[in-house]
Amino acid sequence: MDVRFENVTKMFARSAAVACLNLAIDRGEFVVLLGPSGCGKTTTLRMLAGLEDATSGDIFIGPERVNLVPTRYRDIAMVFQSYALYPHMTVAQNIAYPLRVRKTRGDEIERRVKRVADMLEIEGLLARKPRELSGGERQRVALARAIIREPRVYLMDEPLSNLDAKLRVQMRGELKRLQHDLGTTTLYVTHDQAEAMTLAHRVAVMRGGRLQQFDTPMEIYNRPANRFVAEFVGSPGMNFIEGRIDAGARMFAGDGIAIPLEGNGLDRVHGRERVTLGIRPEQVHVATSEREGWLAGKVYVTELMGNETIVFLRLGNEKIIARAGADFRAEMEKPVWIWLRMEKADFFDAETGEAIR
Repeated sequence: MDVRFENVTKMFARSAAVACLNLAIDRGEFVVLLGPSGCGKTTTLRMLAGLEDATSGDIFIGPERVNLVPTRYRDIAMVFQSYALYPHMTVAQNIAYPLRVRKTRGDEIERRVKRVADMLEIEGLLARKPRELSGGERQRVALARAIIREPRVYLMDEPLSNLDAKLRVQMRGELKRLQHDLGTTTLYVTHDQAEAMTLAHRVAVMRGGRLQQFDTPMEIYNRPANRFVAEFVGSPGMNFIEGRIDAGARMFAGDGIAIPLEGNGLDRVHGRERVTLGIRPEQVHVATSEREGWLAGKVYVTELMGNETIVFLRLGNEKIIARAGADFRAEMEKPVWIWLRMEKADFFDAETGEAIR
C-alpha cells in the first residue's frame, strides 16, 4: 500500500518536531528515514502509526486519510528497538498473539506460526521464553510477530540498534531479503547511514524536523542536495574546503591551496565568489613520489583498515581525508602528492550550504 504525508506538521509546545513534511512512498517500497537524534524521524513514524496526532496536514495509507483513524484500524505492524516481547509467553505464543487478538482459528494460527518461523529460521525456538534467547533471536521473534499479521505497512524504529556489529550486518541482509520476498511497503527509522544505504530503495534525510532530500541511496551519495546531506551520508564523510573562485585564473583558491578548474567545474560556479568545495575521500588520490601537476601535501596520520588505508592529509592549511589501497604506507609528516578528481567534486553555497548545480 502506498503512503503519503501532505504538508504534515507536528508541534510540541511551540517547537516543530516535524515541519511541512511532504513524502510519497510507493506501494512495496522500502524507505528509510535517516537523520541525527531529534530530527523528527521517529515522530514521523509515530504519526503514521497513530501514536502521535499530526498538528496539521494529511496522512494517507492508500486512498484512505488516516489522521482520525485509531491505531488498531490502520492495519500497520511495528517493530521496536526494544523488541517488546511478552516475557511470560513462549516464542510461539508471542508470534501468534496478533492472530489470537483477532480471534483467528487455532489451526490457522498454528499453520501461520510455523510458516513465519520457517521463513525466519526460528522453528527450533518456538517453545522457549524470551529470556532464553540471544539479542538476534529476539529480533527475529519480533519480526515474526509483525510479519504474521500480513499488514498493509511495516514500521520499524531502529530495530537493529541493540545488536552487536557483526549481527547487525547479518540482520541487514536478512531484512532486505525478507522485505523483497514479502513486497510490503516498509518505513524504517535509523541514524545509521550504512543501514540506510544498504537497505533502502529510497532514503529520506531529515534535519531539524525538515526533509532535506528524498532519493535513491546512490543519488544522495553522489548528488547531495546540501552540505548537511553530504556530510551526514558517507564514512568517512565528505571533505570540505572553504574558498573563493578566481574566474580570471580559472582557479579555486582556499587557505594555502590553489586548484585549477576546468570546463563543467568552472561553469557551475560562474559568477560566484565564496563557495565550499566538497569532495569524497575516494576521489582524493595520494602518491608518495612527486607527480607533475599534483598538489604537495603531508601525511597527518594513517589508519590501516585491512582492505584499505584511510589517510589524513594536510593540504595547505586544511586537513582532508583520502582512501588509499591496503598496501599504502607513509610515515607521519612525510611529503606526499595529492590529486583531486574535480569532475567528481561538489560545490556548495558558502552561506546557505545548498548544492550548486
